[in-house]
Formats: sequence, C-alpha cells, structure tokens
Amino acid sequence: MGFQMTNLPDADKVLDEYPFAVVLGMMLDQQYGMEHAFRGGWKVLSRFGTLDPAAIAAADPEAFKELCTQPPAIHRFPGSMAARLQELAALVESRYDGDVTRLWTEPTTGKELFKRVQELPGFGKQKAQIFVALLAKQLGVRPEGWEAVAGDYALDGYRSVADVVDADSLLKVREFKQQKKAAAKAAG
Repeated sequence: MGFQMTNLPDADKVLDEYPFAVVLGMMLDQQYGMEHAFRGGWKVLSRFGTLDPAAIAAADPEAFKELCTQPPAIHRFPGSMAARLQELAALVESRYDGDVTRLWTEPTTGKELFKRVQELPGFGKQKAQIFVALLAKQLGVRPEGWEAVAGDYALDGYRSVADVVDADSLLKVREFKQQKKAAAKAAG
C-alpha cells in the first residue's frame, strides 16, 4: 500500500520513496490544506534536486526561501516554512545522522516516540499525536503504548491525516474537522 494523500500520483510516490517527505508534509500541515501540505516534499525534490536533510540544512537560506516561494509555493507562508524546513533538516542531520527513519525505528515505547516527535520544529502536542497515529496507521510503526500517546487519533475513524488513504477518506476527514469546528463555535 502506498500513500494516497495528495491527489497527485507523483507527489504520493515521493511520500512512498522518501521518509523525510512524510515528516516535511506533516510539518507543513497547518493552516494549509493537507493534500497541499503533503505535496511539499515533491515540490522541494523537483526544485532542489534532493530531499537529503544535510543538503537542505546547508542550503543558502535566501536561495532556499526563493525556491520554496515559487508558485506553487510549499505553503501559504512559504518564507517562514522554508526556514522551519531547514531547521527540521538540521535537527534530523545532527540528531539522527540524516536518517529520519531513526526518529521512529529506535523508540521502544510510545512515550519515547512521542517525545522525539515533539522535539521537531512546529510539532506541538496535537500534531505529535497525529503524527504518531499516522506512523502507526500508515507505516505500521506501533511501539508499546502508541495508542495512549496518540489519544483519540489512534481510534478507527476519520479524524486526521493519519486516516487519509484515498480521496474518499480525505473528504471524510474534512467533514469531521468541519463538524468539530462547528461544535466548538456553537459551544464558545
């Protein structure tokens, strides 16, 4: 099974072949449509020529920002996200020797995995929970206790990008988010 998150086969193929693209997509998934966020790795690869964290971290910040802001930009805030992407790449390079899969293959408990994910730039509690659920549901990464740290995102259903496997599930996740937003608005 391959990723089907972007509605673009070439972008989904990048997610399948480059684990860093998955982390990058999750980082970009804020205030931006999730299928567009997960196209970020494909955009960077096609413009920069690599998704190697060392090369991204070492890139000239202004030139890299320019690359990320070309239409279609990697995010609706491409400048700040280009800087965050370089920060993410630098962390992966320094802490995991450039191998992003070590982020999730080394932890033996859900708590340890969650802690590592929360150390990533732009990954607060909720995003870390969603990413742990995505790793479990899409990549089979299930250290002991992953469900507890992922919270409701571990449950079956259509709550987040962790549950997106095709265009239909993407629509169901969007509907769930709209219902949650409406309920919060009604309560507040």
